[in-house]
Amino acid sequence: MLEVEKIKDKVKTTGLKHIAIIMDGNRRWAKEKNLPSMIGHKKGVDALKATMRACDDFGIKYLTVYAFSTENWNRKPEEVEFLMNLLGETLKNQLAEMHENNVVISFIGDTTKLSAKLQEILRHAVEVTRNNTGVHLQIAFNYGSRAEITRAVKNIIASGVKSDEVTEDLISQNLYTSNIPDPDLLIRTGGELRISNYLLWQIAYSEILILSKFWPEFGKEELADAIMEFEHRQRRYGR
Repeated sequence: MLEVEKIKDKVKTTGLKHIAIIMDGNRRWAKEKNLPSMIGHKKGVDALKATMRACDDFGIKYLTVYAFSTENWNRKPEEVEFLMNLLGETLKNQLAEMHENNVVISFIGDTTKLSAKLQEILRHAVEVTRNNTGVHLQIAFNYGSRAEITRAVKNIIASGVKSDEVTEDLISQNLYTSNIPDPDLLIRTGGELRISNYLLWQIAYSEILILSKFWPEFGKEELADAIMEFEHRQRRYGR
């Protein structure tokens, strides 16, 4: 049995506030079990719910997850449509419970590319949970870090800032994530050793943990293990 209070103490002593996750391996998990990839994505939703609950139990304030990248539009049209519908249906079905559990929901990425119906579902979820004070769940959807940084630079130029007035803080303030701290820990499931255009600016000094387990296999115990691993990391911030 997990010693929740022990894990909570480690979160406090290490100052771990924000965990970012690349939720990789849904399709490979399904393939190993001779199941349709869509089942893998549904199991991925279950893993996210378990992880959110674990973050609440352990005192993790911010959780950012990579749900759909700008490159994912290149997948088969039927899979893209399924993922869009899965997000919408999950939010509609789970919003009341997440609100009751005090979760704050936000999105990063270019959501203007989504259907009007899905955009409204996202806006509603954000509005309903806006004043909650629990775990802040930030969902990266139609997100790509290069596109985010490009957007930030364009916004800065459009505001009339002179080149010698551009600072790292100014760039950070123009990113989607301007109102939350950078991730302390980045977890990637599925064993791949790459960042995949995810939070490139924000993870400059994050600790990185690669797990061989596929995302549908991730849950409370895996998160606890990641926190224990984080405790043993010596963060240097480039020093």
